[in-house]
Amino acid sequence: MEIIDGEGLILGRLASEVAKKLLKEKDKEIAIVNAERVIISGAKERIYKDYKERKDRGSREKGPFFPKMPDRIVKRTIRGMLPYKQARGREALSRLKVYLGIPEEYEKSERKKVEYAKAERLSRKYVTLGEVSEKLGWVPKQR
Repeated sequence: MEIIDGEGLILGRLASEVAKKLLKEKDKEIAIVNAERVIISGAKERIYKDYKERKDRGSREKGPFFPKMPDRIVKRTIRGMLPYKQARGREALSRLKVYLGIPEEYEKSERKKVEYAKAERLSRKYVTLGEVSEKLGWVPKQR
């Protein structure tokens, strides 16, 4: 099991790296922790507008259904990079776990950072996935 800490990582770059690993290594499980601290690059207003449009598209009965919670948005983004309608894509997606914060069973484990996805390259325009989710209506649990 590989544990990736999502804090300070760019969503798209993280998702593409994880999707590649899931498809390449058939028996490897991947867990992403701190999903609410993953970063989306760009201007805040534009990001909020784009995600609100995605959420509001379709209908309650027929969809498409877009998640509000940060962990589910990360998983949905990775799903978009997998052939999830085929057996190998479904199987790869089943080996992915995404968590808000750090669960107790992973607190003492070593967590990897994906060097390729670090947000240090960004100058200043970015927003965390937790902030986007709160704008969409997600209410974080207090610990």
